[in-house]
Amino acid sequence: MQLKTPKRMRRHILPGASVVAAVALGAPQAMAASGGPQETPAESSNTTVKPLGQLGSLTDIVIQRLLVSDQVAASKFGTNSPIADPAREQQELDAVRQQAGTLGLDPDATVAFFRDQITASKVVQKGLFARWTAYPDEAPTTRPDLTQIRTQLDQLTTELLQGLKTTQHLRSTPVACTVQLALATQSGSIIDRLDALHRQALETATQSVCTSPLK
Repeated sequence: MQLKTPKRMRRHILPGASVVAAVALGAPQAMAASGGPQETPAESSNTTVKPLGQLGSLTDIVIQRLLVSDQVAASKFGTNSPIADPAREQQELDAVRQQAGTLGLDPDATVAFFRDQITASKVVQKGLFARWTAYPDEAPTTRPDLTQIRTQLDQLTTELLQGLKTTQHLRSTPVACTVQLALATQSGSIIDRLDALHRQALETATQSVCTSPLK
């Protein structure tokens, strides 16, 4: 069975009231608890919608990165390439530390946030490896180019840094940040129809969002 290409799922406008109600009622229960990201809904509009709230844009990029992790897993599965790559991970963390200072972000908090992104990606990869090992017919039949994937990840890193910059005042306010993060992650999970594995990874990826003090 060929892996569904984890390119960004097309997301269409849902009635605002429906989204809010779904979040309030814990609509993730309606999503699949197993298997990959579900099929997208029938096309109803050409206008896309992002996660709700003041942290919606940042959360949107975090989810994009998680979905790219599916491609990373597909490129490594069945090869000698390990899920963890400590040397590259450290290079990425060193780079974002340097960029954080330039952007006026707290370097330690920024590194913590990106370490969570790396950990979340490995959560997805490990989960997919386990699934494909248990159910070989679900394993990918094509192997994406890891070099191209890393170029995409580098672009997402730039976007995440900018997202951290534009939200730093909110993120330094614990109560407001917690409320906005819950709104963004729950609505984002619904909009992108994340399965249990990717919801777990999203929780990991966003655990340091509200602990970033102003520089």
